[in-house]
Amino acid sequence: MRFKNEMIDIACELELNGDVAIQCVYFPQNKKLSDFELERLSKLHYKKIEISDAIYVVNVNGYIGESTKKEIEYARSLNKEILSLEPLC
Repeated sequence: MRFKNEMIDIACELELNGDVAIQCVYFPQNKKLSDFELERLSKLHYKKIEISDAIYVVNVNGYIGESTKKEIEYARSLNKEILSLEPLC
């Protein structure tokens, strides 16, 4: 997972400021997930977006992957606030 350490640091900052940070699940690099597990985690991730007031995009050096683009689009479709480390294009 890209920017894992940055995501953890930002979540800590958000919580120290009084916000609840709902994060993705972090697995050890040697953990191999089945297709079923990957699908389940993906659905749960979108559920987390649904129950959140906003999402925070950790786009180090402006990088946004395909999954994150889809998550941003989904959050926008739900009228969620979109916050980001760096400006979104």
